[in-house]
Amino acid sequence: MSHPVKGKRTYTSARRDEAARRTRAAVLEAGRALFLDRGYAKTTVAAVAARAEVSVETIYKTFGNKPGLVKALFDVAVVGDDEPVPMMERAFVQRNIAEPDPRRKLISYGEHLGETMPRTAPVLLLVRDAAASDADAAAVWAQLDEERLTGMTHFATHLHEGGHLRAGVDLEEARDVLWTMNSVELWDLLVRQRDWAPERFGAWVGQQLVAALV
Repeated sequence: MSHPVKGKRTYTSARRDEAARRTRAAVLEAGRALFLDRGYAKTTVAAVAARAEVSVETIYKTFGNKPGLVKALFDVAVVGDDEPVPMMERAFVQRNIAEPDPRRKLISYGEHLGETMPRTAPVLLLVRDAAASDADAAAVWAQLDEERLTGMTHFATHLHEGGHLRAGVDLEEARDVLWTMNSVELWDLLVRQRDWAPERFGAWVGQQLVAALV
């Protein structure tokens, strides 16, 4: 009686997983290019599928629908990769938590925004603009806004529990200041409309956070 060869099964599974990763990457690349070129409303799942050279069914199976695809594009833009690592376990977050100097925490966070916003802001602005006339896009925008508020609540709680906030600044105010300073609206005003360099924006945000919170 023959038995399955575990090594062969593992190898086959690994090849299948790698093929799935390549397909997902191709769809994300195609989706970002088309969304940013055509806008949310004019980008169809069929167009993304054609550009990525996959079936429409593959996109629906992988991302659910068009809103799910654009949400995935943002998630990848935030961290710079598509690895399944939770945000709180990311290297930047862990370094920031470990940093003992609250001023350095905030300066570093501003620098981080200067690095990541060029990737995330175009997607955020795409969804924000589409939300005015598309219910699905509005739902994604609301989800992104809520996730951002949750993240800034964690950051503010960390500063509060560490005794880093200056007198007169409570947790709620710290959360709201952080939430405002990392908004795409602020980026839109200073970088897109006033032509600030991303590095200048990040440095300025860090300085304003230090002045406001610690």
